[in-house]
Amino acid sequence: MATLIRRPAILYPLVAVIVILTGFGGYAFYNQRPVAVEIVAEEHDVPVRVFGLGTVEARIRSDIGFEVGATLVQLNADEGDRVQQGDLLASLTLGEQEAKLEKAKAALLVAEATVEKANANLGKTRAILAQKKDANARKQSLAGQSVVSRQSAEEALMDEAVAEADVAVASSEIKVAQAQLADAGAQLRFEETMLRHRKVVAPYDAIVIDRHKEIGTVVKAGDPIFTLIAADTYWGLAHVDEARAGFIEEGQRVDARLRSRPQDAFTGRVVRIGLESDRVTEERRVFIKGDNPPPRVYLGEQVEFWITVATIDAALLVPEAAVQGFDGRQGSVWTVESSRLRSRVVSFGHRTEDARLEIVDGLPHGASVVARIVSGFREGRSARVAEAVGN
Repeated sequence: MATLIRRPAILYPLVAVIVILTGFGGYAFYNQRPVAVEIVAEEHDVPVRVFGLGTVEARIRSDIGFEVGATLVQLNADEGDRVQQGDLLASLTLGEQEAKLEKAKAALLVAEATVEKANANLGKTRAILAQKKDANARKQSLAGQSVVSRQSAEEALMDEAVAEADVAVASSEIKVAQAQLADAGAQLRFEETMLRHRKVVAPYDAIVIDRHKEIGTVVKAGDPIFTLIAADTYWGLAHVDEARAGFIEEGQRVDARLRSRPQDAFTGRVVRIGLESDRVTEERRVFIKGDNPPPRVYLGEQVEFWITVATIDAALLVPEAAVQGFDGRQGSVWTVESSRLRSRVVSFGHRTEDARLEIVDGLPHGASVVARIVSGFREGRSARVAEAVGN
């Protein structure tokens, strides 16, 4: 028997069988041993915050200029100046327009005099008419008594009719004069308006952000001369991923960090949510009004925003990396139930800024959720809880 074992033809296959059996046994032992897992611990008062990157903007911003074109001769403000509503900021050459205004004033005086003359003429014609009526009445009476001739009576009647026509003409002349007066008044107001168009005044209490032109420049109608923002109307514009923006509402608290002042903490509230998302970046615009803005801010400065959309009283949060087949609403997680691994399809609610998902439905009673998937997971395998994780 010993001789047979020493023969290579028998020895080598036997050794191979032993090695294979040992390997299978070791593999089976390795895969059947309890796997150590980390599970998710329940957390309390968990803030759910949504991140958005944006800039400092102004709610009221205006590019102002002239409604007419001419040479710029006066500038009374510069970048950084604070101006009050009604302050004169700039003006164009006024000589030509002032002459037109004086001409319109003179035309108004002429029209007023014409109206007075027409009224006086009407009074005169009415007096003549009254005289002609009296004369006609006397002559008609005397003609009936054969004191005056019939021809004289007819001439008196005709004189009265002519006087009545003169009164009608005088009345028409008053209407024409009044129309001319109204036209002259309108022309005067037009020239006054055109004169005002040669001056730019501050439409509201503002800060001058930019001055676009210099004295001596021939500007066209509509050219911007200044860029203004209304004082104290700064707000933040945050761009938030549509996938995270569903829970954002007006009034929610916002924490902000300015790029130029990262050591300071600024807070605010959501005051407006844009009704149209960016079709390219798939982001939603969220406008934030600050509670404690710095004394001086700079338009366009980059800001990081964290919007608190909810606070969860008690939450079971699983890392998104530990979820399989996540579709935005559901996904599969591994659980430990009676010391065995199970795969469960669960439903999710909120997602935290550190990419953890709130489990809201689908867990059986007593099940623990695995926080990190390791190799060797399979349905029914023994599991040993190593530690519970949670912030």
